[in-house]
Amino acid sequence: MDGAKPSLALVYQAVQALYHDPDPAGKERASVWLGELQRSMYAWEVSDQLLQLKQDVESCYFAAQTMKMKIQTSFYELPPETHNALRDSLLTHIQNLKDLSPIIILLFTVNLLLVFHMLALAIADLALQMASWKGCVQTLIEKYSTDISSMPFLVEILTVLPEEVHSRSLRIGANRRTEIIEDLAFYSTTVVTLLTTCVEKTGDDEKMLIKVFRCLGSWFNLGVLDSNFMASNQLFMVVFQVLQRDETSTNLHEAASDCVCSALYAIENVDTHMPLAVQLFRGVLTLETAYHMAVAREDLDKVLNYCRIFTELCETFLETTVRSPGQGTGDLRMLELLLICAGHPQYEVVEISFNFWYRLGEHLYKINDPALNTIFRPYIQRLLHCLARHCQLDPDHEGIPEETDDFGEFRMRVSDLVKDVIFLVGSMECFSQVTKKVC
Repeated sequence: MDGAKPSLALVYQAVQALYHDPDPAGKERASVWLGELQRSMYAWEVSDQLLQLKQDVESCYFAAQTMKMKIQTSFYELPPETHNALRDSLLTHIQNLKDLSPIIILLFTVNLLLVFHMLALAIADLALQMASWKGCVQTLIEKYSTDISSMPFLVEILTVLPEEVHSRSLRIGANRRTEIIEDLAFYSTTVVTLLTTCVEKTGDDEKMLIKVFRCLGSWFNLGVLDSNFMASNQLFMVVFQVLQRDETSTNLHEAASDCVCSALYAIENVDTHMPLAVQLFRGVLTLETAYHMAVAREDLDKVLNYCRIFTELCETFLETTVRSPGQGTGDLRMLELLLICAGHPQYEVVEISFNFWYRLGEHLYKINDPALNTIFRPYIQRLLHCLARHCQLDPDHEGIPEETDDFGEFRMRVSDLVKDVIFLVGSMECFSQVTKKVC
């Protein structure tokens, strides 16, 4: 590309070549030329014009991707007096793309979602770098929340906004990040209220539920949600209902599972988040039947999700369990859930829980309380039984498994785990139990 601003016709030609030229060399030339355009000052104006014209999905995607990249890496190129215009333009592009004809949306749904995702990232990254944009969350909600058809795009922006706070691509300092986090914390209850309203209005719309669960998890991951407010909110009732239903799709199940795991991780300091901790604790304990149903249906994806949730529950309440085993949120039914998972025939399931068992062994070793060890010894014995069975080779297997293959690496991890917990049962008793199991 030479020094002059390229015409839109030339840009369209290059984009079409990038996606549709049957000649690999032609694709490569187009890619190099478009890359040079993206690095130039002209990229701001060209991408904005492409998004205004909306000639095809490929050019819209290239423009949205360019805008996102420029904001992430070259925001300094724009004088401050242009920031408001850029913000308003991006918000308008989102609105205009939403209003594309139903035929175009039907033909290009997947690609359009990618365009929206890129624009959402661009808006989020702009909000994080544009210090003059105060209360960006409130601005977004006021602009999009009144139209139910705009909700998916609003929730998408609110999902990536907290995710981008710690992005290494953004050139913002520690003070600005602190300011952003404080601002997002201030509006966090507003966001949760919006998500609750969204679920109420859209009902069992699966795509919308996935977006809501992912958004909620994103705000939990940033650590800005008020746990007391969340404990009085109805969203987690919906999440656990989804996880309890046998007919829940794989994608929705994964989104709900991720959300619960994010919430459990966020309240690891249980004593300061007790109302929400109790709600999550009780909710997870209701999932045992759903786990057994997933096992019966041989749905490994859901089985793994449940095991992730059970493991995160045990990790979160580890201190409470050791401090007051069998009482309140130290309920040892948590360990029963993990041992049920350990009994699954696929070793990938029990492997999810290894870090918890490591940590439990470490805690008990440091405390060195014989009475406490006696309480947890039966659970470790049952765990060792399960691990011994998982480590057995198939009867028709020849030779020793390679340490570098998946099964070999699993056996090595089992060896490490056994070393960390064997003090609870004693080496002689452990070898005796393992021998009986193998024989």
